[in-house]
Amino acid sequence: MSQNSRRALLRALPLAMVSALALTSALSTPLAAQETPVTIGYAVSKSGPNATGAGITTIPNYELWVKEVNEAGGLEMPDGTRRPIEVVEYDDRSSAEDLVRAIERLATQDKVDLILPPWGTGGNLAIAPLMDRFGYPQLAVTSVTDMAPEFAKRWDRSFWMLGGGHDYATALVETLAAAKEAGTINDKVAMISVADGFGIDLVKAARPAFEEAGFDLVYDESYPLGTSDFAAILNEVQGSGADSFVAFSYPPGSFGVTKQAMTVGYNPKVFYIGVGGAFPIYGKITEGKQEGVMSIGGVDAMSPAIEEYFAKHTAAIGNPPDSWASAITYASLEMLEEAVKRVGLDHEALAGELSTGTFDTVIGEVKLEDNQLRKLWWVGQWQGEHFVAVSPADREGAATPVTPKPEW
Repeated sequence: MSQNSRRALLRALPLAMVSALALTSALSTPLAAQETPVTIGYAVSKSGPNATGAGITTIPNYELWVKEVNEAGGLEMPDGTRRPIEVVEYDDRSSAEDLVRAIERLATQDKVDLILPPWGTGGNLAIAPLMDRFGYPQLAVTSVTDMAPEFAKRWDRSFWMLGGGHDYATALVETLAAAKEAGTINDKVAMISVADGFGIDLVKAARPAFEEAGFDLVYDESYPLGTSDFAAILNEVQGSGADSFVAFSYPPGSFGVTKQAMTVGYNPKVFYIGVGGAFPIYGKITEGKQEGVMSIGGVDAMSPAIEEYFAKHTAAIGNPPDSWASAITYASLEMLEEAVKRVGLDHEALAGELSTGTFDTVIGEVKLEDNQLRKLWWVGQWQGEHFVAVSPADREGAATPVTPKPEW
């Protein structure tokens, strides 16, 4: 954001447990008196352990979208007029308590027109009852949960756009089963998982799926969120005889276990990590040796729409987006923008349009199924300069997975 294109006001957040700052900004030219802005609020992690994910997947897409909308004159209303966006932003400090307090403030004191979601599964689950109570549509675009169908029924203005742990876990098992069948890996798997809702969901689905596919789960341990030292875990894993290493991890764990594996020379034929593997900074973590690493998500790197999105994101933000939830986050904003154009800012009407409408987005045509996005990429792999989608294998745009992974 250039200094001459934003109007900003910093103000302290007067809540007992929240020391975040609120930033109100309009990325537009000075407003005429009749141009009533649309206020959009969000609370995201600018500090704490969730800051890495939020700073790569969520915040840049919010900033890019607001910039583009305001440069076009603002959000288009059903009558054809445009209203610029003003943002009210809080740092939730990676704390569920601070996040809940900030959402309450956005709804009851700031009285914003719309609220965008936080980063992560836990944060979206924490605010879902509040969003429902205050009537705001919730685009839970970075929440992975097998409870999405139940949540969509319980909170009918909530939309779950990143699938469930079962989807990702079973797709990974199918990918590894094909490699086992081809004789490129053995039937032994070493698995670790973060002791958080995300890790618990995935490992709960992975255990029976591995067993059903004929794999021997020779190592299966969880670790606390915030763990930075994986030496003891990898020391045990190295002696397990497993060709496949699987970590259902958040970015700090994904990066930490990668660095440790490189340090000790741990080179399984399959090296799979969770959130963070698709991040553009992963190449720096591996010192350029990310070839063959598998992770959650992926994109069709040859898609013209994805190529255009990557280019404009890089130009506006200074860094490329991640190759998983970034494009989905941006697509959710495109959906919101189009829904406002069709029905305005009434929350009930907006939720109805998001639930039933069809939208052209960066990830293609989107029509939600029971308030859920189901056409997703489940497994990806670093191949050359791109993190490409490899599962579902029968979907157009999927690359062929490569095993074994080259040594670090």
